[in-house]
Amino acid sequence: MIFRAHAKGQIAWDGRVARCALGKAGIIAAADKREGDNRSPLGLWPIRHVLYRPDVYPHGPTTHLPAKPIAADDGWCDAPGDSAYNQPVKLPYPASAERLWRDDPVYDLVVVLGHNDDPPVPGLGSAIFLHLARDGYPGTEGCVALARDDVEALLAVAKPGDAVEIVA
Repeated sequence: MIFRAHAKGQIAWDGRVARCALGKAGIIAAADKREGDNRSPLGLWPIRHVLYRPDVYPHGPTTHLPAKPIAADDGWCDAPGDSAYNQPVKLPYPASAERLWRDDPVYDLVVVLGHNDDPPVPGLGSAIFLHLARDGYPGTEGCVALARDDVEALLAVAKPGDAVEIVA
């Protein structure tokens, strides 16, 4: 199944349409995506796996996708010059890395998308996730963000081999 996230702020799948947020600075062709540009890359991105907060989801989310709990010291490297660029790391980490265990609920559920990961090319963007939206659906730093109920509904029907497509 393909979950289509539209620049107009909607994501659709299997007859369902939900609100979503994309990059604060809009969308951009994947070839032009750059680290820190606050843009969501256009394209079809395979769903790799799910990360979740075990204190929020003690039995894990309902999904057929591979799912792994995160720990308080989990991070994601966003330093283009580092050998672990666009990969999970343990914090503290000597290079720049985003903390996955957050004080807000945005990363209670994280769907890792296969953008710039096979292999990662330094500077072409890291940590393109599908995650929980903030109140009011403000733009993301390049991710796709949905309401908790919508992420849970997506995870309930998603299967290995499915993808998220970001379209204009």
